[in-house]
Amino acid sequence: MTRLIIWRHGNTDWNAASRVQGQTDVPLNDLGREQAHAAAPVLAALRPDAIVASDLRRAADTAAALAALTGLPVRTDARLRERHFGQWQGLTLTEAAERFPDEYARWRAGDPDPGADIESLHDLGERLGAAFRDAAGLATGGTVVVTTHGGGARQGVGHLLGWDHTVLRSLGSLANCHWTELRHNDVRGWNLRAHNVGLVTQAALTDAV
Repeated sequence: MTRLIIWRHGNTDWNAASRVQGQTDVPLNDLGREQAHAAAPVLAALRPDAIVASDLRRAADTAAALAALTGLPVRTDARLRERHFGQWQGLTLTEAAERFPDEYARWRAGDPDPGADIESLHDLGERLGAAFRDAAGLATGGTVVVTTHGGGARQGVGHLLGWDHTVLRSLGSLANCHWTELRHNDVRGWNLRAHNVGLVTQAALTDAV
């Protein structure tokens, strides 16, 4: 049995402001660093065999808090980056709604390819799912922690589980520094064991953008 822990990065100033990050390289803020250091001992107790992270700073620095406790290196994988939000990156959600009302309405309704140069959910799921499989392959039969982003995490999980995007809409977004646990064996394949696990903090738990 292989255990895959998919860990969302800590809070950023753009999370706090409901500003669309996408693949913009926004660092953790003080709260985000506190969240990472608080969650790291809980994940270290799971005795991970490998740590893999998105190369964006907010994810890589979150992973570094766990690496400091385990002594494991952090492998980076650009495929673990967040969904690319095209023309919305850098805008607040309010600004995106004002400037791109049709695309915003489609996005809110769950359209998998809403326009405005936003990466499609199909492409996002394929990208993250492949990265998750490769990460799990680093420690078959062991535990791997993957540090990534909220939207990418949900779509990648859905890809591994074979869930359609309409089903995934019923799965709540990962809060900052919370995680999803998947397990895999040769008989059952991938299965979901836990979702949105983590410590309760003072952070406002924002949707993944």
